Amino acid sequence: MGLPKRLRELRKEMNLTQEELANKLNLTKANISKYETGRIEPNIETINFLAKFFNVSVDYLLGRTDVRSPHSDAENELTEEEKELLEKIKSDPELSILFHDLKSAPKKKIKQLLKTWEFVQEQFDEWDDEE
Repeated sequence: MGLPKRLRELRKEMNLTQEELANKLNLTKANISKYETGRIEPNIETINFLAKFFNVSVDYLLGRTDVRSPHSDAENELTEEEKELLEKIKSDPELSILFHDLKSAPKKKIKQLLKTWEFVQEQFDEWDDEE
């Protein structure tokens, strides 16, 4: 399914006529009709605008995927523990910086960081045992 069918489907889901959609998007009814019939293709700016308006990905709008919004689907697949961890990272500036830096770190650095973390955990465990 390509853009013409997807656009028509999304418009109808919102119970909008071509004219109503055109007015909301500051486009012409004629262009909406031409997009839906495939007679013309919108430019990239209009494609991005349409995707944002319908709250779908550009890939979905163009028919490249059946996943409307990969971001929301990915978040729904998280376990409760993962969601809690993600919220903690988002709400703590220091953790956010750490994970932001880790995102682009080479695998070797990440392995070294994990070894360091294991060492620190062992030290804490030993201190706990001494008390």
